[in-house]
Amino acid sequence: MRHTLPRLAFGICLIAVLGLSLLPNDAARLSTGWDKSNHVLAFAVLAILGRLGWPRAPVPIFVGLASFALLIELLQGLTTYRRADGMDVVADIVGLVVGAALYRVMAARRSRSVT
Repeated sequence: MRHTLPRLAFGICLIAVLGLSLLPNDAARLSTGWDKSNHVLAFAVLAILGRLGWPRAPVPIFVGLASFALLIELLQGLTTYRRADGMDVVADIVGLVVGAALYRVMAARRSRSVT
């Protein structure tokens, strides 16, 4: 039961990231002001929520989200109003690493407060 909320939040964020990624570039969107930091932030959040929802599956979460990043770029390449960008995938992977590191810090703090 304790993993239900993070799993729900993960699913909502996954859908939101996909939707925002496929909107036309000129559509009003949430933004940090720099495209690559948008990618890092989105995938860091997804990585943290994924690990909170499935704490014993770090590799499948990482591989699944990296595959999701590739899928987004492939889908963008199929549109007439977006383009695929390999550097976006790199930024997504950086976000996954940042998210994994932040999750480890959170888990370490949680385990210290329990003991």
